[in-house]
Amino acid sequence: MEAIRRRRLAVIAWLRRTTGEPPRLSGWAWAADVILAVLLTIGAVNGVAEQTHEPLPVDLFPPDPQMPPVPFGPLDPPVESHDWRLFLVAAASALPLATRRRFPLASFWIIAVAAMRVYQNGGDPTWTVVASVVAAYSAPMFSRYRNLALVSVVVAGVLVITGNSTTLPSLPSGVVTFVLLSSVGLAANAIHVWRQRAHEAARVATDLERARLARELHDVVSHNVSVMVVQAGAARKVLDTDPSLAKEALLAVEAGGRAAMTELRQVIGLLTVDDDGLDLAPQPDLAGLPALVDRVRSTGVPVTLDLAPVPDLPPGVALAAYRVVQEALTNTMRHAAGSSATVSVTAAAGGVLRIEVTDTGGTPAGTRGSGRGLAGLRERLAVYGGTLTAGPRPTGGFRVLAEIPLEAP
Repeated sequence: MEAIRRRRLAVIAWLRRTTGEPPRLSGWAWAADVILAVLLTIGAVNGVAEQTHEPLPVDLFPPDPQMPPVPFGPLDPPVESHDWRLFLVAAASALPLATRRRFPLASFWIIAVAAMRVYQNGGDPTWTVVASVVAAYSAPMFSRYRNLALVSVVVAGVLVITGNSTTLPSLPSGVVTFVLLSSVGLAANAIHVWRQRAHEAARVATDLERARLARELHDVVSHNVSVMVVQAGAARKVLDTDPSLAKEALLAVEAGGRAAMTELRQVIGLLTVDDDGLDLAPQPDLAGLPALVDRVRSTGVPVTLDLAPVPDLPPGVALAAYRVVQEALTNTMRHAAGSSATVSVTAAAGGVLRIEVTDTGGTPAGTRGSGRGLAGLRERLAVYGGTLTAGPRPTGGFRVLAEIPLEAP
């Protein structure tokens, strides 16, 4: 019993699963639905009126050539048996299409029940079939409860068939058309769902690529601009007392700006096809660490580099390792003025590339960081199965440790 109850709850949860809020409808969409509903309602009511027109048979009173014609009084005109309730049912089989996007499930069931009554009373099913197909397509398309809508369409099709079981295997043409076109509606909805999922996958891929480029731009701009800010501040302080030292600082600012432009050009080159013959430099790797350390040293931060021999790395892993060192040294310049830093890159046991950057702590040189750079590094390393830990050291200062598998995870 417990298993049955669990299954029942699972089925109910599946039926109640939602797919998000439907899009807001425009005035044109409302107008189109109302016009469609009115036209199909007119057709459905007219079809019922034509089917219920029943004139008396011409041979009810056969003529006698030996007798003069006898007037029949009120029986002369044909008799019409119009049932106003059938007209209401015919209207209900199409008019709810006006709300097919706002209340898709309710509209579908009203139309389905009314359509079955029209079939059972022998009404012309042509316009009712069209309305039923539109409702069957709209229910899964616009309902938040898509699973429930799909089940509803299938159940309605089964009810149509079982409700006309006495006529099987020769079902009325309207019923056959309803079942066939409902299947077409379900197939169209399946195509829509597939396209929606493909669009969602493309959107996710675009967001991931945008995030990757944002991290790349952050790493490039943040480091070089930090170096330029420190050098510009140093030049300002010694401009009057030591012009030659100020000149060196300004030259370092210029060099940092050129380096930033070069790396930005490389990143932008990833976004465009190189049709103009530009020779873009390769992305930085571990071989660029000495130059990176020299730029940081030029700002007055003592840096010790311990770069052990490591095996050849894939370009993505080498770039990620370079960015770890770059971000850690940038944070040292920003938040630990007057400290010294140590960079260690080794191939640890177990086939792991180990990057460790520590500083001795100092006076913050700027505002507190947002932590976005370290978060971006974690996401970058996670792609290659790596990890990043960062935090204060027990003896003072800050430590950044990254470990990246040398083999694909």
